[in-house]
Amino acid sequence: MESYGDLLDVEDDVFGRLISRLNPPRVVIDNESCDHATVIRVNCVKKHGVLLEVIQVLIDLHLIITKAYISSDGSWFMDVFNVTDCYGNKVWDKEILTCIQRTLETDASILHSVRSSEYTSIELIGSDRPGLLSEVCAVLTDLKCNVVKGKVWTHNARIAAVLHLTDEPNGQPIEDLHRLLTIKKFLCIVLKGDSDLKTAKMTVSGGLIHSERRLHQMMFDDRDYEGVRMAEGEEPSRPQVAIMDCAEKDYTVVILRSKDRPKLLFDTVCTLTDMNYIVFHGTVNTGNEEAYQEYYIRHVNGLPISSEDDRKQIIQCLQAAIERRTMDGLELEFRAEDRVGLLSDITRIFRENGLCIKRAEISTENGYGQKCTGSDIVVKLEKTGRVVEGDSEYEVTVSNNCNNCTALNVHLQCFGLSSVEPVDQKAIQPVAGTNRCIVNEGKPIPPDSPVKFKYAWRTPQDFPVVSYEFKCQF
Repeated sequence: MESYGDLLDVEDDVFGRLISRLNPPRVVIDNESCDHATVIRVNCVKKHGVLLEVIQVLIDLHLIITKAYISSDGSWFMDVFNVTDCYGNKVWDKEILTCIQRTLETDASILHSVRSSEYTSIELIGSDRPGLLSEVCAVLTDLKCNVVKGKVWTHNARIAAVLHLTDEPNGQPIEDLHRLLTIKKFLCIVLKGDSDLKTAKMTVSGGLIHSERRLHQMMFDDRDYEGVRMAEGEEPSRPQVAIMDCAEKDYTVVILRSKDRPKLLFDTVCTLTDMNYIVFHGTVNTGNEEAYQEYYIRHVNGLPISSEDDRKQIIQCLQAAIERRTMDGLELEFRAEDRVGLLSDITRIFRENGLCIKRAEISTENGYGQKCTGSDIVVKLEKTGRVVEGDSEYEVTVSNNCNNCTALNVHLQCFGLSSVEPVDQKAIQPVAGTNRCIVNEGKPIPPDSPVKFKYAWRTPQDFPVVSYEFKCQF
């Protein structure tokens, strides 16, 4: 029988959903007010987790958040994000801008991952050691399982992984319970090793939670933040976390200083959210490879942090959240035609050569790697030093950074373009009746063959990419 409290919770939930539907998020995307970044303003009904959902949308589009301003007033959140693409440029790709607008203005309740009917998702947790991922891949290959997607993190001698599997013979999800139990048995043996003092686990998941958020949750539940021992002189290089009281407003202030990197804001806000803290106000600034984050928070019960134990845990958890993605070592990107056993072969080569895999991301799409986006077409502007009839001369380089795929039918915006030399008309041509130019006559631009042209103007001009196609050879 439902209690009175349960009924109140249900009524509050229904009322909250009604308020959200009557007041959907409002999103404004501005490419004019900031010289170096695209500004995204989001106003939405305040509720626990909504800030994380907005950040998740941005990082899933491979955008870099360089600044953020978070504030709340009554029942509303007002967030401002300065973002660039992964090359530090403004976001001009219409497909990405439309996706941001459409997704953020959708009811936040559907922003979560949707369970896929194309694969079976499993979660692994265990003790990390050299060659472990190779052993896991070998077991899955022997059991006729194909890894179609996955993410692997290691931290503090622990490993967590979210893997998406299909049945090798037919490419379908693995649903047979007996077979899943067999997979679990052998993987747990591998994960446990000879001296695992913690539990090694494999579970079949619904795949309803964002995979990187799930990895944070798994490592938090595994208490990977405990027992970190720093070598002498190493402590200053760790993320610095300070916690203070803001008594007049009943907030707890959390200040973080660390090296800047992609997805840093997601990792910290994800951790605070899953520890049941709400960010009411905040500021994020990055520059010179450093990041400063300041948050005014309360627990979901409405109270600031009061106990010293809670303060210590927040500091440890935020440091761990940042460090899980911060690894010294070589980053290797490998693309090849997919085949059965490929992942097992690659990880075995690493193991046989004494290399440890500290983090991994695996993806197959159309039998090959991740698809290309407009951010893979990079337009670089350089001053040549020449002056032509009083105007400075610039050289523009259009590069395709998507490996093994050619870009074609690339169009740029080109306001007032004025060529100064016999510019190769194949490199850049205005499109009649528009403010666009077509690059290389629309012909393919391979990854290793950039297209260049020169122009003269009083000031440097932007040449944002407005349309493109990619053709990949698998």
